[in-house]
Amino acid sequence: MPTSSPFTISMPSLLSGQGIDVASTVQQLVTAAEAPEQNWQTQQQQIQQAEGVVTQINSDLSTLLSNVNNLQDAGGTLQSVSATSGNSNIVTATAAAGASLATHVVTVTNLASTASYYSAEAGLTSTSTLGTGSFNITTSAGTATINLNNQTLSQLAQSINSATVSGNSLGVTASVITDSVGAHLVIVANNSGSAGAFTVDGTNASNLGLTQGSTGTDASVTVDGVHVSSATDTVSGVIPGVTLQLQSAAPGQQVQIQTSADTQAATQAVTEFVNSYNTVIQELNAQLAVTQGSDGSTTANPLESDGTVSLVQQQLMNFMTQTFGSDSTYNTLGSLGISMNDDGTLTVDSTQLSSALNSDYNGVLSFFQGTSGTSGFATGLSSQLTHLTDPTEGAFNLDLQGMQSTYSSLQNEINDFQTYITSQQQMWLTQYNQLNVTLLQWPFQMQEMNALFGTSTGNSNSNSTL
Repeated sequence: MPTSSPFTISMPSLLSGQGIDVASTVQQLVTAAEAPEQNWQTQQQQIQQAEGVVTQINSDLSTLLSNVNNLQDAGGTLQSVSATSGNSNIVTATAAAGASLATHVVTVTNLASTASYYSAEAGLTSTSTLGTGSFNITTSAGTATINLNNQTLSQLAQSINSATVSGNSLGVTASVITDSVGAHLVIVANNSGSAGAFTVDGTNASNLGLTQGSTGTDASVTVDGVHVSSATDTVSGVIPGVTLQLQSAAPGQQVQIQTSADTQAATQAVTEFVNSYNTVIQELNAQLAVTQGSDGSTTANPLESDGTVSLVQQQLMNFMTQTFGSDSTYNTLGSLGISMNDDGTLTVDSTQLSSALNSDYNGVLSFFQGTSGTSGFATGLSSQLTHLTDPTEGAFNLDLQGMQSTYSSLQNEINDFQTYITSQQQMWLTQYNQLNVTLLQWPFQMQEMNALFGTSTGNSNSNSTL
């Protein structure tokens, strides 16, 4: 029988013959015995809170790394180039990252055209029967003979589309369109320019009234005095990294195409870096701050005692003040208008940043990306953040591994302790069930004892009288 319990049983209860509530009694014993387990569970909850904070910081560090990589990437936003046209009605332009910064002169002599034929005969419908006969379509793939065979216009279009030469497609597409005078067969080259040019001839061509709508001609454009032909109105490769979109022909009219650094995109990229950095620093600051209640008590944050937090905070803040690049004017964040506040966060002076980008873009680029002989701010910070966020060796990920190991150890202790409590519970149930049986039998035993002692006393008195 247990030597102690969190409750007492009075003597009247013992003698009443009502017994005890075994289930309730044993549950009280189990609850009292489980007190150490509650401490372990509290530790697990604290670990889970810390894991949530570390996971969030890791996520925000990854976002910061992504924005820093955008600044150090040779094909990233800082290499963005904008292209403007002196007359967008004639030609427009787009530039790829890293395109050379210059001014070019473009003249559009003619646009590219797509070869086509159409039937001019009036009064036909898509279901009109065309009779017999044939005509030839000659493309770069070869010549195909198209037989009418009493087909309708729609059927004839399908025949043209399925026609091949030596197993190859003709390179044209036929369809039927309808206007106010009736249905027309239209045949159009799949490719614009001279490469898609084709002819239609044969005995039945005149019966259909097939007429050439346009010839396949290349676009003709002059770039910085050099004549260029293009199968389409999109001209690329002439100016490295720049694509021209021809809008209209204007023979003899020169249009200037200006390529320049995209300072607006650069400003946005720098701002995104600053915002993501501030997010991380503010999270680290919050973990190191001491929260004091109105009663003077203090509340510890989940990572308050974690040395990794203060270490990373100082590393990041120190990095923000270093000098990089080969430019003597723009070699620190401060020189670009990015200043550090008392809490370690950064503030961007957009006017000063814009001035730096517009006055010496290459100097700003040198600061972030470095040159062949110097390291850049973004390049160095990217390396540091890559190590910090490494999934196996990163500081916070090592923290997580340690937390998860401690959590698992506590869980093992809880599991082992629960096994012990279960065995104790079974023992207590057995003992208290036995006690309960005894208590229930007590009144009957007392009656038997009273009857026994009462009888013995009576017999003794009788003998004494005699």
